[in-house]
Amino acid sequence: MLLAMEPTIFVADDEKNIRELIEAFLCREGFSVRTFATGDELLEACANEVPDLVILDIMMPGTDGLSVCSALRKSDSKLPIIIVSAKDSVFDRVTGLTLGCDDYLIKPFLPIELTARVKAVLRRSAEPATPETLEYGALSLFTGPRTAAVDGRPLSLSPTEFDFLSLLVKNRGRAVERKELLRTVWGIGDGVDTRAADDSVKRLRRKLRDAGSPVTIETVRGYGFRITGEEA
Repeated sequence: MLLAMEPTIFVADDEKNIRELIEAFLCREGFSVRTFATGDELLEACANEVPDLVILDIMMPGTDGLSVCSALRKSDSKLPIIIVSAKDSVFDRVTGLTLGCDDYLIKPFLPIELTARVKAVLRRSAEPATPETLEYGALSLFTGPRTAAVDGRPLSLSPTEFDFLSLLVKNRGRAVERKELLRTVWGIGDGVDTRAADDSVKRLRRKLRDAGSPVTIETVRGYGFRITGEEA
């Protein structure tokens, strides 16, 4: 899909000052923003209007952010989701990414960093100008509708997961350096310490395995990743 002139972003955070800060910076960048004090309010709003992107805190009264993320992902596999949380443990980050969020930002953060992450996720979720089909063995990626399949069976991928696999398939036969993945898929520059690529690999390996695919992702120690497995 092409992005609207003013992409709509829903923000759920129980801290009023955080909601207002995020809203102020995103509105300054031309986004239309609606804020909610709880995840339940956001879910109710999403039932009536589908936003272009959702930003979630984890610790909120009522339904927590991780549960909201899971519910949104089940209802819409393509909706871009960013989690912004003070919970910075590896377990929380991996859990969020496993449930399907496209990015995970730790509080406190610079508003300019969140804005950059939002733009990167929206850019990745936009439909490419020239649709094509990427194939590797039983795995097929259709860049127009941004859908995937294993032996013709649908494979549910988030926008980030789709871009991750697409980059690996396009570079079949060689390992893709971790820095290149972070720069191309997440828009993260050199010198930033993040486990985003590693977390995505764990999630994708599980999805491919559950789909019965012989295709998997191999870790090249100290360098990056490459797609491997039986290729027709």
